[in-house]
Parts: sequence; structure tokens; C-alpha cells
Amino acid sequence: MAEIKKLAAAVRSGTGKGAARSVRREGRIPGVVYGGGEAPTPLSLDKKELTKLIYAGHFLTTIFELDIDGKPERVIPRDYQLDVVKDFPLHVDFLRLKAGSRLRVDVPVHFVNHDAAPGLKRGGSLNIVFHAIEMWVPADNIPDAITADLAGLDFNDSLQISAFTLPPNCKPTNPDKNFTVASIAPPVITAEEIAAAAAAAAAPVKGKGGKAAPAKK
Repeated sequence: MAEIKKLAAAVRSGTGKGAARSVRREGRIPGVVYGGGEAPTPLSLDKKELTKLIYAGHFLTTIFELDIDGKPERVIPRDYQLDVVKDFPLHVDFLRLKAGSRLRVDVPVHFVNHDAAPGLKRGGSLNIVFHAIEMWVPADNIPDAITADLAGLDFNDSLQISAFTLPPNCKPTNPDKNFTVASIAPPVITAEEIAAAAAAAAAPVKGKGGKAAPAKK
């Protein structure tokens, strides 16, 4: 299950661009929490803390317990905007999480046992089709990642989603029931390498003294 983190927030007055600019001048970031059958609540959050959380990674799959002026609210980030020049947050959207609800998230894929894949040991390359799988998951049990085991994979072998042990009550949104997540590609042989190998094969075999060995009769 994804770790639940604490984050302080405050209800802000006013909406729109003017109100948002006013919040940013105070060193805070405007946001909103919505969903769960309740009206949207405009928020403001600490700029430094929010920036650190976003750049720590996995922000959009992390469950937060917001402390909104002393009232706890369990949420998950659904979107955020960054300044195109300075890369600091401009706005963040949170979705309320209610017991029994489900949501759609991208779950990262972690690849293990590279050393146990014959195809990789012999110079092949890992062709990753999906670095993350979009899935329907329980709101109160969002997986951190799913694991792809590469052990035993050789050239041209592929790893389908059916080979994964998925977390309980998690289902990929992809309509293909057995889509490929990754495959092992053999080494690419360039035209120059082919020409060099052909030239080496055609070269006369040298005997002792560096002279070409006489042809057999």
C-alpha cells in the first residue's frame, strides 16, 4: 500500500486568477480538493513543502492526509501545474478519498533479475513497452509498484501482463487482457559489422612465417 503522508493546508477565500496570485505572493500555493459528493474546497499550501513533495517523486500516487485548519481529509493528488520557466508549483488539485471508492492511477513497473535473463547476459537489450500500468485500484490500497521478473527471458521473449501477480482488487484499464509489458531484443548487428565479418571470412588463412597457406589439392 502507498504510504500515507501528512500535509498541512488552509482554506483560502476567493477563487480565480487574482485570488491565486495573491496566495502566491504570500509564499503559498493555491489548490483545491474536490469529489466525494462534497463541494470543492479552495486551499492554500506551503510552497517549500509542496515543492519538496512533488520533486521527491510518486506525488500523484501518494495518499495524503490533509490537515485543513484542524480538520483531517484523506486525499490523493490528481494534477498539478508548474511554472514553465522556474519549475515551481502554481496549483494543485486533490481528490477526496472515501471508503470503498476506486480510482484510476498509473502504477510504476519495477524490473528485477536482470542478471538472470540469458538474453541480457548475451548482449540483448530490454525493450520496455510500459514503464507504468494504468489500473483501477482501491482508494485505500494504492500499490507503490508492480514487479516484472526477467529471470529466464532470452532473445525475442516477451513478458505479458498475465505473468504478473497483481495486488488484490487491482485491474489494468487496457482492454487487451494479455498485453506485452516488455521484451528482450537481440543485439543489433550493423552493416559495418556484417561487412567486417564477411571480409574476415574471405581472407586467406596464413601459415607459418606470415605467408598464406598453400591450397590443398
